[in-house]
Amino acid sequence: MDAQTRERGSSAEQPLRTKEAPRSSPDQASDVKDQSNKPAPTPSLRDRLREHWLLASAGAIVLVAALVAGLLYWLEVRHYESTDDAFIAARSFSVASKVGGYVTDVAVTDNQHVNAGDLLAKIDERDYRIAIEQANAQVASAKANIDNVEAQIVSQEEQIKQAQAQLEQAQAQLQFAQEEFRRAEELVEKGAGTVQRQQQTRSDLQAQQANTERAKTAVTAAQLGIKTLQAQLEGARAQLQQSQAQLDQARLNLQYTNVVAAQSGRVVKLSGAKGTFVTAGQSLIMFVPDEVWIVANYKETQLSDMRPGQPVEIRIDAYPGRKLTGRVDSVQPGSGTAFSLLPAENATGNYVKVVQRVPVKIAVDNWPPDLPVGPGMSVVPWTRVR
Repeated sequence: MDAQTRERGSSAEQPLRTKEAPRSSPDQASDVKDQSNKPAPTPSLRDRLREHWLLASAGAIVLVAALVAGLLYWLEVRHYESTDDAFIAARSFSVASKVGGYVTDVAVTDNQHVNAGDLLAKIDERDYRIAIEQANAQVASAKANIDNVEAQIVSQEEQIKQAQAQLEQAQAQLQFAQEEFRRAEELVEKGAGTVQRQQQTRSDLQAQQANTERAKTAVTAAQLGIKTLQAQLEGARAQLQQSQAQLDQARLNLQYTNVVAAQSGRVVKLSGAKGTFVTAGQSLIMFVPDEVWIVANYKETQLSDMRPGQPVEIRIDAYPGRKLTGRVDSVQPGSGTAFSLLPAENATGNYVKVVQRVPVKIAVDNWPPDLPVGPGMSVVPWTRVR
């Protein structure tokens, strides 16, 4: 059994040996190894474009479109001048009370929009009503004083008339006494009259002369008296005017107790409160009028073609989706630093030239009512200068 098994095994191994491949030489093995390590040939750009022709066509179209768009954008943008150093501006001011007193009412709140003439705050008016009553009393007193002086003038005019009548009477008596004295002298010269009669007529003449002088003095005194009364009348009238002016001022002060808006705008900062005491001129409210504009600080090298009236496109940083239109209103005749609190002093040896900024005022055509804008907000204007 063992011999037969070994013979079968040897007979089975014999065909397996005949199937083995012949062994190669070392040179042939090295050639095969070099061919396996050699990289595959890289396809050319043309081959790749042919392989991805759709993607290549799309890229070419996009590139041409970008070039055309860039060219058109440059051709359009070169007609504009823009700057990001631009802000909304307005002439904001402080609303103050003209008179002092306690605040009895505040009719507005922060950021509220008001129209011209609307009530903002109210000051206690009781003291000013009392001042009106006092002024009315002074006016009545001045009028009564004028009536009194006018009555005295009328009385004085009557006294002047009476004194003039007495003067005329004294002058008539004086003329009669003079004629009597001449007749007495003629009779004495002719020897028909007595010396006693002559002396009597001379005494009467002297008495009438004195009476006439006294009447003249009375007329003069009466005339001077009426001049004094007329001066008093002018003083009384001046007092009436002064009292009337005080009354008008008291009424005006009463009106000043109502602090109203001088123009339409918004209440920005409300500092007054009910119950606080304020003095004349003390700020109650910061106010921003509705009239606002844009100040764009362009470089001086951008102003060569910029003129008033040129159209402007405006974009507000706070509302990027909205575009406004306007126009150039004016260009400031000088740089911004020249009108600052501390202007630059360039008269030094270490001077470095810096491009200056010049403020340009831009008026907006129509501010949308739904956009709450105010001073200091940033904008980007595009001014068409060509």
